[in-house]
Amino acid sequence: MAKEYQKNSMFIEHSTQTTGVVLENGDFRKNVDEDGRPRRTGTWLTASAHIITAVIGSGVLSLAWAIAQLGWVAGPAVLMAFSFITYFTSCLLADCYRSPDPISGKRNYTYMDVVKSYLGGRKVQLCGLAQYGNLIGITIGYTITASISMVAVKRSNCFHKHGHQDHCYISNYPLIIIFACIQIVLSQIPNFHELSWLSILAAIMSFAYSSIGVGLSVAKVADGGAHARTSLTGVTVGVDVSGTEKVWKTFQAIGDIAFAYAYSTVLVEIQDTLKAGPPENKAMKKATLVGILTTTLFYVLCGCVGYAAFGNNAPGNFLTGFGFYEPFWLIDFANVCIAVHLIGAYQVFCQPIFGFVESKCYNRWPENKFITKEYAVKIPFHGIYYINFFRLVWRSLYVIFTAIVAMIFPFFNDFVGLLGAASFYPLTVYFPIEMYIAQAKPPKYSLTWIWLKILTWVCLIVSIVAAAGSIQGLAQDVKTYKPFKVQQ
Repeated sequence: MAKEYQKNSMFIEHSTQTTGVVLENGDFRKNVDEDGRPRRTGTWLTASAHIITAVIGSGVLSLAWAIAQLGWVAGPAVLMAFSFITYFTSCLLADCYRSPDPISGKRNYTYMDVVKSYLGGRKVQLCGLAQYGNLIGITIGYTITASISMVAVKRSNCFHKHGHQDHCYISNYPLIIIFACIQIVLSQIPNFHELSWLSILAAIMSFAYSSIGVGLSVAKVADGGAHARTSLTGVTVGVDVSGTEKVWKTFQAIGDIAFAYAYSTVLVEIQDTLKAGPPENKAMKKATLVGILTTTLFYVLCGCVGYAAFGNNAPGNFLTGFGFYEPFWLIDFANVCIAVHLIGAYQVFCQPIFGFVESKCYNRWPENKFITKEYAVKIPFHGIYYINFFRLVWRSLYVIFTAIVAMIFPFFNDFVGLLGAASFYPLTVYFPIEMYIAQAKPPKYSLTWIWLKILTWVCLIVSIVAAAGSIQGLAQDVKTYKPFKVQQ
């Protein structure tokens, strides 16, 4: 029989003040950090897994298309530029986790908490709007992308059986429902601190399908067939695209690469899983370096080798878009890896949403038993699991919401690009730089101050350009949208 109690783990997770005595099933809780929250056990290795899971999405396989739009010169250059920018600003943000001192200051549990500590005012609301709007968009986009990968498995088998000319149309609605059912179960994981195993599994899956994509591309290059047409400047005006299309596709490609690196929306939440020693900012910088180097390596391999294999005709995704048809079993395995990875990535991006809503509800209605009470249930081979009915209902409804939107708007990935364009500048660049300036206080118009301001303005222009490209792409998708067919 379930045993209920109050002042439970949810209280510890969401309390904004240090608790002197915290009870769990009548016993004193000993294993807590200095602020009364459960002691963190994360390391730079688990943080690296979270970062890799968040950064390497299935979009890595669309980088061949992005390089095709930019060419051999600009493509790799843009990749390297954004890897540096992301690493630089992520290190600045890591130093702001504690305030005012990056080592001994007060912990900030979320991105909004960090902005509130250093900047305050309306910027806190703007940060929340950008962060949580982007997270909601990403979870919906991942629902669509995962279903497309699962559909690709069925289509691959269909093509193998009936030939490559068969249409093999398969509805992704049942697979979206299956994905949602899995997420409803996983969403009952209470918080980020217990997601390490899922992130490690997802990171392994990302390595697997990225390696398969690179391997198939290398095999295609070495096959000795018709040589793929590539160029220093990418797709050729008058041959592959018109002048206008070249401009829009270049904007979209820059946006794809820029937002492929954006994980600042969950950086603070990832850092909050790190144990207190060594200092969290040092461990997070190490994890960031490992994560960015790893993802950049795979990005360059997938983008450049994929472009060499397909040239200016590179598909948007050469696994789900069927740049390859054979060996079909290997294509199936790669797409299964994509789906498994996105199952984990979905959780990495939705956990901050869950934590934010549950914290607000607890603080607003601390006496509401539906929100605060948990019930201890003994599960075979697992031990005690604590069920909270508010968490069960609200998280399930959120997953159902993302699934319904994914079914209604199968081209929603373009909305994610637009949301990314709106959030990249404030979350990855503007807020980290402004908070560093508030913390370090470099003299106005000094070399450091001028360099940071130039970087801010350049990234603002890039975000505006990428947003324009996303809007144009969205308009085209709406025009060509065909209901009840999988949008690849």
